[in-house]
Amino acid sequence: MRLVIIGGGILGTAHALAAIGRGHDVVHLEREVEARGATVRNFGLVWVSGRSADELDITLRSRQLWEEIGGKVPGVGFRPAGSMTLVRSDAELAVAEAAAASASAAERGFELLDPDRVREINPALRGKFLAGLHCSTDAAVESRQALPALRRYMEATGRYSFFSGTEARTISGSTVIDDRGRRHEGDLVLVCPGAAHAGLTRELVGDLPVRRVRLQMMQTAPLGEPLTTAVADGDSFRYYPAFAGEQLDRLNREEAQPFTAAQHKMQLLCVQRLHGGLTIGDTHEYEEPFNFDVDEAPYEHLTAVAEELLGRKLPPIVRRWAGVYSQSIDPGTIVTRAQASDNVWVITGPGGRGMTLGPALGEETADLLGL
Repeated sequence: MRLVIIGGGILGTAHALAAIGRGHDVVHLEREVEARGATVRNFGLVWVSGRSADELDITLRSRQLWEEIGGKVPGVGFRPAGSMTLVRSDAELAVAEAAAASASAAERGFELLDPDRVREINPALRGKFLAGLHCSTDAAVESRQALPALRRYMEATGRYSFFSGTEARTISGSTVIDDRGRRHEGDLVLVCPGAAHAGLTRELVGDLPVRRVRLQMMQTAPLGEPLTTAVADGDSFRYYPAFAGEQLDRLNREEAQPFTAAQHKMQLLCVQRLHGGLTIGDTHEYEEPFNFDVDEAPYEHLTAVAEELLGRKLPPIVRRWAGVYSQSIDPGTIVTRAQASDNVWVITGPGGRGMTLGPALGEETADLLGL
């Protein structure tokens, strides 16, 4: 079978990878010269720890697929680093204790550690905290390297063609016509538009039950020492469904976030890139129109929290940016798939889970469509 896939982000690329792996041919179109959306603006985290019970099976499957991909495509920079969520109050500690005692704790790789044990695993964490919730199954890839590396791997099969700087304008049957008038014919068309909900997406399937979410992040110069795990703060409990329960209700009820963190719906996530710098974020903004600029207050908050946990000054900030991703409105929906016609599907809305779940979502779509 021959597939035409529109959208060069992680979701489109993961669907191409799944199709190539099953012996099909893929023509892949990306409107930018190189994908510039949420995929390359994220942490590169393969985040098992925060997923809900309903999402756990597909998340663990995706984690397995990422490890397999990392073995075949070393350029993606896969590393099974795990994560450490550091708690700084008794209310946060209660949430961590409940997570470590939950029915899925062993499957997730949860273990609650005292500060000395935290520092044995991650010596760079010399700051102030009461405990750390270690998740051994969390991992990371290099978000700015993964897509080109995966494309090179697929191109080597002889069954994959990538058209960059190519915008799909119309779809007739299962033929895609691009902005240069070229026709890309296939048996099946998959549209993976990311946060581009208008234009061709709306023409095909109308208004989908998805929303756009904006975030702010930053990148430091090299830390000068290894940060051996990804790091999160206790505010991350408030944004991940795995931690829902009585203890989290108490945290939200009795312990407010600092003003800036609450205003920008913030958590601290931090992961070290292979070049040694730290990617740090993030915020959540849901009401459009989004600002075109970035606010400085969230960066000041993130810097303060990161320095408290590390027990040292951060290296200089070398980049700041914003990104927008697509999120299904129904919190129980992992991804939104809409059939436009017999041979055309639109797939979007994994939210902040796109990098984590991409490989498994590509595999799941291939199964659903009988590829």
